[in-house]
Amino acid sequence: MPSILVVDDDEMVRDAIASALKRSGYTVLEAADGREAAARFKLEPVDLVITDILMPERDGLETIQALSRGAGAVPIIAMTGLSSRSSLYLEMARTFGAVRVLEKPFELTDLIRVTRELLAESSGG
Repeated sequence: MPSILVVDDDEMVRDAIASALKRSGYTVLEAADGREAAARFKLEPVDLVITDILMPERDGLETIQALSRGAGAVPIIAMTGLSSRSSLYLEMARTFGAVRVLEKPFELTDLIRVTRELLAESSGG
């Protein structure tokens, strides 16, 4: 069963995403910011990361850079919203290593579809 790390400082958003992923059969780890995400990933690497961009401590762009480099590189979905600069942040996320981006608000069914596609691609299936 693939494992996914969900990173978002908004607990309600994080819980909604985690619940939808769990219902779809995934193992889900959660982190409230990029610093916590890096620590969790180091202890328990995952198959996919879904991260918000605008967060305290370590933002999503720094997190994407750290997790998309090297042998432990993992596919990353970046998400952000509620900002006049959302499209700029999402484009930066792509530049830094995110393989897909979603602008909030989005449908959880869209997130599940993108998650399935990425996990299939990364497993060679």
